[in-house]
Amino acid sequence: MDSEKRRRYQTAMVSTYCSNTNFVDNLVMLDGNEQFPGSDILTLLQSRKVFIVNSRRRNGLILFKQYHAEFAGPGAAVGGDYDCDCQWVLPMGNLSLLTPESYEDRQKAYLLRRQWIRLIKQITENSVSGQRVQKIIDQFEQYFPPDMVSHLPDIAFAMLVGVLPQTVGIVRRGGSELDSSVNY
Repeated sequence: MDSEKRRRYQTAMVSTYCSNTNFVDNLVMLDGNEQFPGSDILTLLQSRKVFIVNSRRRNGLILFKQYHAEFAGPGAAVGGDYDCDCQWVLPMGNLSLLTPESYEDRQKAYLLRRQWIRLIKQITENSVSGQRVQKIIDQFEQYFPPDMVSHLPDIAFAMLVGVLPQTVGIVRRGGSELDSSVNY
């Protein structure tokens, strides 16, 4: 990391603007062979420092772990020991990460991260896969512009709610091929 980047990360706020949530452009892979706009974010998360997703913006991170994905929305803590196993990140909206100023800020951010996890957990408790997919898409469309959500890859939603990417594709196309009694 060059000295200019190092100085930028030592400031109180790190901001990465992602005007278009396009999976190919913003997916950041652990192997480091390819440099995408979000690669600085993945490096930050793997540094084990704790950051907070700015609660004053409509932004967030989809954090891809080995077998699942998590969404960290506004106010949520990211990084630290909790996300050192993150393999990819997908920034949502005009992402802004803040450094917690106090122990209390950090604790509040961890509580908010737990709330975001609980929201996804509530969605995944539905035994019908197509309904899980529709609910997570609806939740994202309530918070982010529909055109941004439509550009999210099927694999992102699939890993968030525990279904196959093909199931997400079927639901997005109208769900006529999806039999609600069958779990995919």
